Amino acid sequence: MREEKYDFDTLVERKGTDCLKYDFASRRGRPENVLPLWVADMDFTTSEKILDAIHKRTEHGIFGYTESGGSYFDAVAGWMCRRHGWEIKEEWLVKTPGVVFALAMAVKAYTKAGGGVLLQQPVYYPFTEVIEDNDRKVVSSDLILGQDGKYHIDFEDFERKAAEENTTLFLLCSPHNPVGRVWTEEELLKIGEICLKHHVVVVSDEIHQDFVWGKRKHIAFAGLKKEFESISVTCTSPAKTFNLAGLQVSNIFIPDKELCRQFKKQIAAAGYSQLNTLGLAACEAAYRYGDDWYEAMMEYVAGNIRFMKSYLEKELPQLITTEPEGTYLVWVDFRGLGLSGLELERLIVKKANLWLDSGSIFGKAGEGFERFNVACPRVILEKALEQLKRAIQNEEAEIEQL
Repeated sequence: MREEKYDFDTLVERKGTDCLKYDFASRRGRPENVLPLWVADMDFTTSEKILDAIHKRTEHGIFGYTESGGSYFDAVAGWMCRRHGWEIKEEWLVKTPGVVFALAMAVKAYTKAGGGVLLQQPVYYPFTEVIEDNDRKVVSSDLILGQDGKYHIDFEDFERKAAEENTTLFLLCSPHNPVGRVWTEEELLKIGEICLKHHVVVVSDEIHQDFVWGKRKHIAFAGLKKEFESISVTCTSPAKTFNLAGLQVSNIFIPDKELCRQFKKQIAAAGYSQLNTLGLAACEAAYRYGDDWYEAMMEYVAGNIRFMKSYLEKELPQLITTEPEGTYLVWVDFRGLGLSGLELERLIVKKANLWLDSGSIFGKAGEGFERFNVACPRVILEKALEQLKRAIQNEEAEIEQL
C-alpha cells in the first residue's frame, strides 16, 4: 500500500464533479457562486488506504452483485470494539444503503399509519421527513437550551409523550445533530428505562459516533444495558468518519430477532438487496486500516472548531456558539441580531453569500439558529466567517441609518 500523507489544508476542486454541495446551488435557489458550508460531507480526500482498496476492486473490472463475508464483519466489529468498547455479533448486522433509508424502514416496520414517532427537535430534518412521508405523526419532546449554553432533555415531557398510546418508536440522535450533544450514560439510561417501560422501540442514529471532542465518550445505546438490546436498532456508517457518503453503505445492528425480522421484511418490500460493491470495499478498508487518517483528521477538525469559536467570540460576540461535544457541525444562535426568519435568510444568502443549513428546517425549536459544517480546509472556514462579519457589519450600519 502507498505511504499515507495527511494534508487537510489543500483545496480540492469539487465543482464540476456533480457534487451536491458545490454544483447544485442555482437549482436549489441559491446564487451560483455561493460558498457552501451546509450538507454534512467533508472537503477532504479520504484515506489513501481506502483509495487503494477501491482501486484494487475496480481493476478487476466486474461489478456484479456483491455480498460481504467474515472479513467485512471482522473489520466493522474491530472498529466498534476498539473505538467504542461495544461487542457486536454478526447475526445482528443488516446492511443498508444509508442511515436515512434505515430510519424509513424502521418507521414502516415498527409503527402503523397515523401512529406517533417520538423525536427531539431541533433534530436532523430527515427524521421528520421519514415520519411525515410515511403518514405517521411527529411527536417532539423538544430539547431545552439551558443557561449553561447546552441542550438538555425534559424527561417529564419525554416520558409523557413516550407513554402516549400511539407512540411506539423513538428516533434517537446520538451524538445529536445539529446541537452537538454527546449524551451521558445517565441520560441514556433514563431514556432507555422510559422506553422499556412504555414499550417504545429506540432507533439510535449513531452515524456521528466517531466525532466526540475532549474527554467525552460516545456510548452505544444498545451496549449500555443488556435489557436495551430488546428494544434497540443501532444505525452506523463510515460515511461521515471517512467522507464516503456517496458510496452508500451503512451497518445496522439489531440484536432482537423479531425486531430484525420486521426490519428485513421492510427492506425486502422496498426491493433492495445487495449493497454498492465499492461501498463494501471502502467500508472494510476504512475500519481495518483507517485509524491513522482518522486521528489526523480529528485533530484538524478540532482545530477548526476552536478557530471558529475564537473568531466569533472576538469578531462577532452577538452570535452565540453552542460548542459541539460531538459532530463536525457547529450550531450558532443568531437571535441576538433581532432579525426575522426571512431577514436572517437574506443576510446569510444575499449579503454574506453563504449556504448554511437554516435552523428552522430542524424544527420550530431551531428558528433563529444556523448550522455550519466546519469539515473543510481552514482557509474556506476563515473566508466564510469574514464574509459573515462584513455582512453583519453592513446590516447593522443600515439599521443605524434608519
